This record gives sequence, C-alpha cells and structure tokens, in this order.
Amino acid sequence: MHRILVTGAAGFIGHAVSAQLLRDGFEVLGLDSFTPYYDVGLKQARLAQLEGQPGFRFARLDLADAIATLEAFAAFKPDAVVHLAAQAGVRYSLDNPRAYTAANIDGFLSVLEACRANPVRHLVYASSSSVYGANTKVPFSETDPVDRPVSLYAASKRANELMAQAYSHLFRIPASGLRFFTVYGPWGRPDMAYYKFTRAIRTGEPIEIFNHGRMARDFTYVDEVVEAIRRLAVSPPEDRVEGPAPGRIDPGVPHRVFNIGNHTPVSLDRFVEILEQAVGRQAIKIFRDMQPGDVERTFADVRALQEAVGFAPQTSLEEGLSAFVKWHAAYHGRS
Repeated sequence: MHRILVTGAAGFIGHAVSAQLLRDGFEVLGLDSFTPYYDVGLKQARLAQLEGQPGFRFARLDLADAIATLEAFAAFKPDAVVHLAAQAGVRYSLDNPRAYTAANIDGFLSVLEACRANPVRHLVYASSSSVYGANTKVPFSETDPVDRPVSLYAASKRANELMAQAYSHLFRIPASGLRFFTVYGPWGRPDMAYYKFTRAIRTGEPIEIFNHGRMARDFTYVDEVVEAIRRLAVSPPEDRVEGPAPGRIDPGVPHRVFNIGNHTPVSLDRFVEILEQAVGRQAIKIFRDMQPGDVERTFADVRALQEAVGFAPQTSLEEGLSAFVKWHAAYHGRS
C-alpha cells in the first residue's frame, strides 16, 4: 500500500492517524468539511501540523456531497481508506438529529459508493462503543447483540456497521469497523468531559458530575488508537475464509468489527481524582442525575483485536491524562 485517504483529517483521531501514516512513509489525502460543532480554530491548528509535510495533500469536502467524494477518490486512487469523519456526541444528537443522518449516514454512503467505484484494498471506518447501548453484560464483546441503542448517535454508528456489512457482501469491499471506547489525549475534542473538566478546574469553575459519579468508562489513549488503526489498515480481511476469524461477523464476507478500548474501566469519581492530581487543583463538584442517552458503564473485550494484530491498548489513565494536561496548558497558554 502506498496511498491512504483519511476522512476527518482535521479531527482529533484523524489528525493523529494522518501524522503517523506520513511518518510511516504513506501518501495521505486528508478530507474534512470543518463543521463548527466545536472550535474550528482547533481543527485548523491540527491541519497546520500536517500541511507542508511530504506526501500530504488536503481537500475541504463534505462527504454528503456524493459527486465531490467520488471525484476525490477517482483523482487520488487510494489503496486504503481510513474513514473517521462523523458527527460525534451523544447529547448533541438530542437537539440536532439531522446532523447525524447527513454526516453519519449520507456521508458514509458516499464513502461506500466511492470504494465501490474505485476498489480499495481496505476500508477502515469508525464505529463507537455507543452501539452497545443498554447492554449490561461486561466486558462488551463484538459478538454481543447490539440492537438497543439509547441515542441517535449510537443508532447511526450501528447503521454504519450494517451498511458496511451489506456493501462488503455485495461488492466484496474488505472492511473493518472500529468501536472506539472514550478516546482522549492531546489535541482532543473540547466537547469531551476530560477537556471540559480540565479547563474548569484550571479556572476554578465548577464541574458537573452526572449520575452522582456512579459511572465508569473505558478510557483509551489516542496514541494507542492510532497504533491499532496503523496495524489494521495494512491487514485487510481475507474474502470467504473457512471457519471463525477475529472480528468476523460472517466467514463468507470480508467485514470485521473490533473493539478499540483499554479494557480497564475507571469510575468517574476516580477519573476526577486523577485529573485533579494532574492539574494540581481540586475540582468544585456539582452532582447531577443521569443524562438522557448516557450509559452507566463501558468495558471493552479486546481479545479479537489482540488476536488479529498482536496489540491491545494499555496506557494508564494517570499517564494519559498527565500528557493531555501538559498539552492543554501549552495550547491554551496557561502554566
């Protein structure tokens, strides 16, 4: 493989993946539409780190524009696609549902059609741990039923998995869906709790702790998400294998799904304690009831990922949050 197309290249994970692929010597075409869901200036700062690097080119593009997406694929002729562009966020989907159908359904359909018209060796796409919805069995396994979403965001990501399965079956597109578990780290998303909490603790503002702290998350450091994508991108699923294979839904279809998580859930109370230590200040806490669309616990079973590529995330929250807090201070100009 020589050329990889990355959607959402100015996003949190997309920027980090693009940077690593360039270091690995790939040619990268980054696509992004710069939606204003959060600070566009942060997206521009991420992109600035990529522009000018050998092998990188960029196009501002809304994937819901099917014709423009087809043209970009045809011109670049990618060997593989890492599709990370999406409308993220659970709570935002309660107020802006059409943003999710446009970006996550129409946008992904454009990518699938472009891969159909311009065959690629592998399509890697972002799903989410949110697809597990109201499931209570832990750890969450790729073989668990995922038919009880508790938000439109979760439903849209599950729809992506079903769409990929159908296109992989019909057109033999090798595809791997990645169920991300609470990805965090430098250059992260300002709408995420760890980012909001860091700013608030630094400035002495209160933080809201939902479900009175009785929640747990499987926090996954961004560098290890990048490593998982890096390994998977160059290891596409084989067509029509005999018997079971890691992440495989149907042996006759070249489509897999993997959990990408740290397989170590941390309680919200403990998370705040670790963040307080990293920032060096105590948080002012306001306890709230559970929010609609939220889940109490996430916990990734990563045995399939380990078997497929010999890797599983393991960065501790102490180490990861310390790195984020240092970046936050540097980026926002506060010591």
